[in-house]
Amino acid sequence: MLELSASDIAAHTGAQLLTGADTRVFGETVIDSRKAAPGALFVAFKGEKSDGNGFVRAALEAGAAAAVLSAAPAPDVLAYAQANGRALLRAQDDDGEGFLLRLAAYERTRHPGWIVVGVTGSVGKTTTKDMLACALSVRYRTHATAGNYNNLIGMPLTLLNAPSDAEALVLEMGMDGLGQIERMARAARPVLAAITNVGVSHLEHLKSRENIARAKAEIVSGMEAACGIEPALALTSANDFTPFIVRAIAEPAGVRTFTVGSHEDDDVRQLGIALHDDATAGADLLFSDGTAIALELPVPGASAVVDAMLALTIARRAGVDAHDAARALSHMELTSMRLDVRETATGVRVIDDAYNASPASMASSLAVLASMSCTGRRFAVLGEMLELGEDEAQMHACVGAYAAALDLDMIVCIGGRLARAIAEGARTVGASEDAILMFDSVSEALEALVPVLCEGDVLLAKASRGSGLDEFVKGVLA
Repeated sequence: MLELSASDIAAHTGAQLLTGADTRVFGETVIDSRKAAPGALFVAFKGEKSDGNGFVRAALEAGAAAAVLSAAPAPDVLAYAQANGRALLRAQDDDGEGFLLRLAAYERTRHPGWIVVGVTGSVGKTTTKDMLACALSVRYRTHATAGNYNNLIGMPLTLLNAPSDAEALVLEMGMDGLGQIERMARAARPVLAAITNVGVSHLEHLKSRENIARAKAEIVSGMEAACGIEPALALTSANDFTPFIVRAIAEPAGVRTFTVGSHEDDDVRQLGIALHDDATAGADLLFSDGTAIALELPVPGASAVVDAMLALTIARRAGVDAHDAARALSHMELTSMRLDVRETATGVRVIDDAYNASPASMASSLAVLASMSCTGRRFAVLGEMLELGEDEAQMHACVGAYAAALDLDMIVCIGGRLARAIAEGARTVGASEDAILMFDSVSEALEALVPVLCEGDVLLAKASRGSGLDEFVKGVLA
């Protein structure tokens, strides 16, 4: 939490101080005026649907000590601030993102004892972030990214709102273009980091997987030693871009690398894995120093084991005992809407994975559905994957083909052209027309499916967030 004067904030962010130089901020930094509390700092953004500059007075009236605008303040707002001892600042170049990143960078310098861990990757970064927070909590008071606060606004907000007694921060860093993770990493200055993998998410913007790899690897640009720990990056040996990141980016930056996987030279090696009836995973792991661990996870899917291995190797670098960390992981809770298994009142199990999707995560989630014990039928409810570029139709068809190869009872495709590509891919490898359902909208799918779902059925909902399958899940669970 911030404890700064308005004049200090201006000095370290380049913001113009309009009034209230001596006003002290002593609370959360927020971008929603409804969350403003006494002592808070409200940062106004010009959004697509509303302009936060119009809510500055509301934030001040709610008790915010200061507000940062991205436009000239209205006369009544300036008068209210002056009359009530509140501070107003105007962001340099009216750039709220830049303001937050500069303020976060300054706040980071005020906490040299923080162990900051950065997490990025095309698939699995949120699960890995949750696992890292759980593992580090064994030894440290740990603060981590909440929800989807992993962009140029959310990441600095996470850092700025760390509790005053925090010892370790786990910061998820997402992107949809080059340069974004570099900006976050230079503000947060992580000492440890993980890149879960390099997939095809955001291929539409970045054009090639090499560019995606370069964008993810920007996380090393801000890494530096802290708390007696040398900078170290953990990666998965199975990903084809790991050697490129290690040799072309991490090593030249002086960042040591560790790999996890099933190769003999991995720092954490998976010796064997078992999927239980509920699709949760167990695995035998061997560290390079001979430490052996039997890991049990409450998380569905074999891919969760790799995420756990990344978390365990980083936690060890931070001084956490591997056995203690593994025990903590066995009881952890994950961010919702990511392989979150729930049950309806009628006994239908719903695997809610509707937050995001790529071909790799689609395949992983479908494998979970196929492996779960089931006394009824297995439904794969699939929506469209976004930002995949010119080969998007082919990628959707591959997902449909994989779903059909798993011999699921029903493949339900929701959406337009790309959803139809999923259905066509399923047909190509022999799925019968009786096993494929096509709907243009979530409401149509709910109307058709809810009445026929029975006790013992298992249903997976998987798509990019923009496809709206979270509303489908809500409808099924209602």
